Amino acid sequence: MVEVNSQALDIAGVTLSRYLSDAGYDATRIAVECNGEIVPKANYEATILADGDCLEIVSFVGGG
Repeated sequence: MVEVNSQALDIAGVTLSRYLSDAGYDATRIAVECNGEIVPKANYEATILADGDCLEIVSFVGGG
């Protein structure tokens, strides 16, 4: 199980890029932290989620 924003999901073995796409996130408008470390966008495809990982995904919101 992988914890995503405090929700346990069965996504171990999936790439971060694949999870974000499947979940409907716009990768240009988010930041991702995995186990306390910011994941650079260039590493999303190479980052394979493992059992016990903890993700925090933050969306950027514009305003004016």
